[in-house]
Amino acid sequence: MSVPPQGHQRLDRRSLALHRAIAEKLRANPALIAIARDNLERWSLARGRSQPYWDAWREILDHPLPYVMDRMIEDSERMTAMRQATPFAGILEPKERWAIYERFEQGRPEAT
Repeated sequence: MSVPPQGHQRLDRRSLALHRAIAEKLRANPALIAIARDNLERWSLARGRSQPYWDAWREILDHPLPYVMDRMIEDSERMTAMRQATPFAGILEPKERWAIYERFEQGRPEAT
C-alpha cells in the first residue's frame, strides 16, 4: 500500500483532480469555457502577480477544446504551477468541489 502524498504535493494532486472534473464538465458542455475567458479578462484588469499565468492560460484557451483539456490535466511541473492560477473558478458547483475535497480528506483521492 502506498503512502498518500503530504503537504503541497497533496494539494497539487487535489488540484489535478479538480481540473479533471472540470475537463469532464467542459467535455459535456463546451460553452462553459466562456467562464474561464471571462475570469481571465476580469482578473487581468488588476494586473496582479498571477498575470504571467493568466497570459499563458489565455494562450492555451486560444486552442481547440481537446488541447485545452489535455493541458488542464497534464501532470507536469509547468501545468502544476499553472493550476495554482486557474481561470476555471466557477465551473464546478460547490457540491462537486466539496466532494473532491472530502475524498482527499478521507485519504481517497481517486473517485470511487
